[in-house]
Amino acid sequence: MDVGNIPAVASALASKEASDSVNIAMLKKALDVQATTAVGLLNALPLPANPNIGRNVNTVA
Repeated sequence: MDVGNIPAVASALASKEASDSVNIAMLKKALDVQATTAVGLLNALPLPANPNIGRNVNTVA
């Protein structure tokens, strides 16, 4: 077993873990932005003229 590679492997692993942390933080931020945008779009929809129309979805074809 070659123990000379251990520092290089440890350094690469630490760099990968830091990169993963940054990527996860960016993903969380992107999901938060998408959720905020979706809420804004849903709130921008006009109210229906007749509230009884469009309340049910036919799932049987």
